[in-house]
Amino acid sequence: MPYERSQQIERRFQQAIDLISSKSVNARQLAGILGMSRPTIQRMITELKRRGYIIRSVRDDHGWKYELISTPSLASQERQE
Repeated sequence: MPYERSQQIERRFQQAIDLISSKSVNARQLAGILGMSRPTIQRMITELKRRGYIIRSVRDDHGWKYELISTPSLASQERQE
């Protein structure tokens, strides 16, 4: 049971990364798509940043959105060059 819960959480992390990298989404939109609260989404973004994802908040004509700048594997490759 705990293993299944861990897998579910990791799938949600991956879904969030996929959504952020493919289109402009904000915390409210991510919460709606993933079926989570906005505070949970914000904690998720914080955890993804801790894991090495470079995610920034960008303001455009429609409001704030998340933007994926780099993944942990890309960041480590850039450091090696």
